[in-house]
Amino acid sequence: MEPLHLTTSRRNGTVTVAVSGELDLATTEPLRSHLLELLREAGRAGNVAVVIEVSRLSFIDAAGLGVLVSVRDHALRQQTPLRLAGVPPAMRRLLRITGLDVHLT
Repeated sequence: MEPLHLTTSRRNGTVTVAVSGELDLATTEPLRSHLLELLREAGRAGNVAVVIEVSRLSFIDAAGLGVLVSVRDHALRQQTPLRLAGVPPAMRRLLRITGLDVHLT
């Protein structure tokens, strides 16, 4: 099992969270907490977008997808732009099969 790592950077009105490792039931809560905190900050600052960069994500399960959907819903409610970037082919296929590709990318 590869541990989950999160690296956050801020540049020109965009907050990017680079996610690497495995996103599964055991690792979803740190990502959820971190993204919700960044969304709170973005909401207070206004005119800030959040990007979740997943090119180094080696695994994602249904719990991981659930976190992404939950965070996306939160971002929509507060009108903060949120998108995935660097989606690897296997994850892109999973998003397409589940119909989440139109909501997250």
